Order: sequence, then C-alpha cells, then structure tokens
Amino acid sequence: MPCPFHISFPVEDLAAARAFYVGCLGAEEGRSTPAWVDFNLGGHQLSAHQVAGGARAPGATGAVDGEAVPVLHFGLVLPWAEWEALVRRVRAAGVPFRREPGLRFVGEAGEQATFFVDDPSGNALEFKAFRDPSALFAR
Repeated sequence: MPCPFHISFPVEDLAAARAFYVGCLGAEEGRSTPAWVDFNLGGHQLSAHQVAGGARAPGATGAVDGEAVPVLHFGLVLPWAEWEALVRRVRAAGVPFRREPGLRFVGEAGEQATFFVDDPSGNALEFKAFRDPSALFAR
C-alpha cells in the first residue's frame, strides 16, 4: 500500500468506539488520550475524537499535542519528501493553511510533520509525514 489513509471523526463515547472498532471490526488500538484514540484498520489510521453530540457536532475541535484541530477531517500520510513537496505546491497555489506546516509529538514515537487546509467547500484536510514511518500506530 503506497500511502495509508487517515481520517478523523467525532464519537460520543470512546469506550463504545473501542468496543466497535477493536472488538467488532478487528482494528488495533494505537496512541490515545482521554479525549481521542487512534485505530489501525487495515493499515489505515482512524482517529476517533470524543465530542459532545458526536457526529452531530460539525465544527467541533479536539486537542492534539496542545492544539485545537478540526475533528472532522481527512487526509493522507505521505513520505517526508512528498509532504515537503506538497507544502511547496500549496504555498505556490496561494491556498491558505488552516494550520501552518509544523511538527507534532516532537521527540516521541509518533513524531510527525503536519498541516491542515480547507477544500473549496470548507472540508478540513490534514496531510502528515512521520519521521519514522513505522511509528504510524506507535503508542
């Protein structure tokens, strides 16, 4: 698989999400906090964020490494050089960043470069690259 898919979505109850994604679908649990949990589902990264109202809460944000990020977003996990090239393309196109390119979880197993942009319809997209690609689901 060339690029694992990443999607983040709101849930009302993390315990119920764990039971469904791990217990029912067979996903493996990755990193988590009391507010969110990552799942490895078929090699793809699913991030469930606990939000009052769950999926009925558009515009909700969740805290990730001390920053508010849109809970409803999707994107790709890219090789580092491809991520850097995409940053250059987005800048050249004049698309504003919702979150400027930068590093998250510095010095931790899941250290990553990330940025957010909105598509023309306002859908939030996140593009990330891991310093160590094998740490995509590291705890």
